[in-house]
Amino acid sequence: MAKKPKTPQFNVMIVGQNGRLQYEAALFAASFRAANPKFPGRLFVAEPQPNHRWSKDPRMGDNAVRGLLEELGAEIIPFENNHFGEYYPYGNKIEALKALPKGEPFVFFDTDTLVMDDLTKVPFDFERPSASLRVEGTWPKIELYGPGYTATWKSLYDQFGLDFESSLDTDQPEEYWRRYLYFNAGFFYYKCPHEFGQRFTEYATTIRDNGPEEIVCQVLDPWLDQVALPLVIHAFGGGRDALEPGWLDGQTTCHYRVLPLLYAREEQRVVDVLEEVSAPNKIKKVLKNYDPMKRMIYQGKGQKARALFDRANLPRREQAIRNTLKREKLWLR
Repeated sequence: MAKKPKTPQFNVMIVGQNGRLQYEAALFAASFRAANPKFPGRLFVAEPQPNHRWSKDPRMGDNAVRGLLEELGAEIIPFENNHFGEYYPYGNKIEALKALPKGEPFVFFDTDTLVMDDLTKVPFDFERPSASLRVEGTWPKIELYGPGYTATWKSLYDQFGLDFESSLDTDQPEEYWRRYLYFNAGFFYYKCPHEFGQRFTEYATTIRDNGPEEIVCQVLDPWLDQVALPLVIHAFGGGRDALEPGWLDGQTTCHYRVLPLLYAREEQRVVDVLEEVSAPNKIKKVLKNYDPMKRMIYQGKGQKARALFDRANLPRREQAIRNTLKREKLWLR
């Protein structure tokens, strides 16, 4: 039996920004180090710098967060927003890639992610990028008189000279959203952050500024990164099947999005990891500075939220979970 090839050394990147994201970054780093104490690569926290794209300083404002990140071995690196900024903060994940070491494989994660196991066990093929398939059909929104999914997506592939047909999942029916390549941008990876970031920037700004006629009526905020991402991944030879299922958004990581959703719907193992990594006093002192974390993790609101739901019989739509949490005044973020 052939020996499985070893995953090459790689770096991990998240974005740290003033407000909620800095505390999520601290929680991410705490969970990352707990699960990866001997990680051979580097953990980068990319930090947007103040410029004309921001009305307020976007840098992490809590010095206790900065100190904890550094104590956990994270490297805080600056980057400039040249194309996005305050009007579209999701663009940080696109522009921050240029701050990473060129030519070194990377994995990007949203800060609202919990690391639960050794990332070096994940069988990444950095020659074939992919991203999160834990996604709903949020874009495009099809109007009554069209264009449909095929015409909308094909117009984008055509704009960038990409082969549309090879991106399709032909096991899915025509005009069903899962037939078309679509990801959540909660994680993605490739062999070089500069190549990926340059292509991601090119596609996203072109779609924003000069998109095809078929998307004129489509809303791109906040979906622009998720519209451009499948095109970038397809252009670099990746796809939905490039990573074995069950690793990321599975046994190794959990993209929880907001803590009330984590407590409401994730398996017990995720809750156990969250409460274990947030328990040490040096971490607790920092996370308690953010009121939703203080109330959800340390004052028992999370467990109250958890008691409202049966994980074996959750509502089919996330909005129903949100509505229940809001009604009980537990939608804290």
